[in-house]
Order: sequence, then structure tokens, then C-alpha cells
Amino acid sequence: MEYKNPETIAIRTQSERTQHQEHSVPVYLTSSFVFDDAEDMRASFAEEKQRNIYSRYTNPNCAELVEKMCLLEGAEAGTTFATGMSAIFSTFAALLNSGDHVLSARSIFGNTHTLFTKYFPKWNISHTYFNVKSLEDLEGLIRPETKILYVESPTNPATDIVDLEMLATLSRKHNLIFIVDNCFATPYLQQPIKFGAAIVIHSATKLLDGQGRVMGGIAVGKADLIDTVYRFARITGPALSPFNAWTLSKSLETLAVRVEKHCENALQLAIRLEKHPKIQQVRYPFLPSHPQYELAQKQMRLGGNIVTIEVIGGLESGRAFLDAIEMCSLTANLGDTRTIVSHPASTTHGKLSTEERQQVGIMDGLIRVSVGLEHIEDIVQDIEKALVSI
Repeated sequence: MEYKNPETIAIRTQSERTQHQEHSVPVYLTSSFVFDDAEDMRASFAEEKQRNIYSRYTNPNCAELVEKMCLLEGAEAGTTFATGMSAIFSTFAALLNSGDHVLSARSIFGNTHTLFTKYFPKWNISHTYFNVKSLEDLEGLIRPETKILYVESPTNPATDIVDLEMLATLSRKHNLIFIVDNCFATPYLQQPIKFGAAIVIHSATKLLDGQGRVMGGIAVGKADLIDTVYRFARITGPALSPFNAWTLSKSLETLAVRVEKHCENALQLAIRLEKHPKIQQVRYPFLPSHPQYELAQKQMRLGGNIVTIEVIGGLESGRAFLDAIEMCSLTANLGDTRTIVSHPASTTHGKLSTEERQQVGIMDGLIRVSVGLEHIEDIVQDIEKALVSI
């Protein structure tokens, strides 16, 4: 039976049952798989048949996770990784050659920025950043050696929304591989492939897991590109553990209900804080005051779980806000059941200059709130009490 709705796909897509007729898929904690005879082993290594060989290559739990994510994202194929960063690195490393050029949004995860600026230049791979608010200048940055166009949408932490359809059209025109990091939205809220993306990457550690338990990464997209990425990862070894794959696949069964509640809480929080006297600006994609509100409604089902607030008083106020928080967590993750607050200017982006931070929308007083699943009144109360201290 073919399922059309994401809630049902995530719950009813399962690996084939074993002889034990289990209702819940077991964890396949095995490093390798046995063969019937010499010919079976030869044919398997020659890839004349599709079967499990070694869990660094694939595993039934990883295969189930990939199948679900491909159905949810509308992708042809996929492959899993130990972390989101290993998914990002492996995808770029597999597809790029010495002399290639990457055109990337400036608003990207800090470790991805480090890849582009510190490590890829060693292999003669260059990059150019563009401002997501000035897409009219983008085409002029494309070079003959440009191979990949890369974005996150919504961006981290400013929650800018990037026009995926426009970038896909530009990518087709110039024969670029269009890659989108979709971990802030998840496939429940946004499917970049429908807008023309060739590959979609996730840090499954975030909302896909949703409970702060395990790390994981996944890339899905066009079969020929994913095959290249898979073969690179198969050799280099950033394999997702069967247990983590099992956990993430089970997490997808509750993705829809979790994300719906995350978004409901986030929108209520954004509305409640928008007029607060200690806050200069509140940004949330589904808040009418958001600069890309209409685009967000076009591309996304709901606005996601990230709300950013800019408190009055800059760096010191941002630090004071964190010190005054009582319930919300101060941690380096997002997308958890627990609400998490962070101050990027003094932590994740503290090594950048003020000018560099402002280029990607990180003001000195910006607070990122990963809105969790607690009762909204408890979330609001904790944040409003913290605002009193600044």
C-alpha cells in the first residue's frame, strides 16, 4: 500500500519483519552479515545483488531510516552518516575536485564555514559567500569553475528565508548542484527537492531525533549524486551506528506531532514577546513582521521552532539574560523537547568580529530560542523573568 501523508509514511514504513513477526523493528547490532556460499559472497561484493555486507556500508536500520527520509523529502536515494557535519563534509568532499568553486550563503553553520575557509583551500577548493538578502547579485558571482550552490533555509540563527525556487532555476541555468541544509525545517515543514534542490542534508541530531539523545546525519537527493556520496562515505567510514539509526527512525514516527507543537509554541512566544519593552526585535518566519513572511508561507507548512529576540543592551545584556534563565537549558543543541536558549555573539560566533556577525544578522544582543514542548506559559514566564534582569 502506498502512503501519501507524512505522518503515515513515517510510522508505517518499516523494514521487512523477521521470522519472529515483531511489531517494532529490532536493532541490528551486528558489524557484518554472513553469506550462503562462495558464489553468494562473490556476487554480493561484485554488487550483482543488493544485500547487507558490512555495517560500515549499510545496515537494515540505516536502510529503513533512508527509505523513510526519501519518501518524506521526495528524493530518489539517500545515505546516512554519524553526524550532521560528517554528512556535510562527505557530500562536499565526494562531489568536489581540486580547482572547483562553491557558491554559498554567508549565513551557514559555523563548522561548515570552517570547512570552506580552513580545510578546503588545502585541496584547492575555493568558495564565495553571498548575502541571502541580496539574491539579485548572485548570478554575477558564478564562475566557470563553480560546481555547487549551497544554502540553509531558514538560516541560523537569523531565520532568514531563502527563495529556493529562484536558486534552483539559477542552478539549472548554470549546471550547478543545488544543495540545501533542511535541518531547521525538517521534511515535515519543507521539501526543498520540490523546489528544485538536487541534494538535501540534515543534522538528524536536531529535530529529527527531537529529544537530545543521539547524533546522526543524512543526505538524500538525486540517485547518481547520492551514489557518489555513498561510495565516498563507504570508503572513508563516517558510518551511522545501527542503534542511532533505529532511534532516529523511531523518532520520525512522532515527528509530525512534535513539530506541530514546537511551531505552535514558537509562534505564541514570538507574538507574546514582540511588544516587550526590553526587546528591540523578534524574528520568526510565520510572524507577519518577518521580512520574508510571504515567502516562508509559500515554502513552509509552519514556521519552525526557532525564535530569535534582540535584547536591548548588547553583549552584556545577552550574557545577563542567560545567567537569569531558570528553566530553559543553556546548551549547544537545538530541536529538543526542552526549550534551549543561547547567545551566539558570546558563544558560537564569539570569535567573529562585530562586523562579521552583523553581516549574517547576529547582533550583539541576539538570543536564539529553540522552543521546546513545555507548556507555553512556563516558557514565557521563564523568558520574561530573565528579561527583567537586563
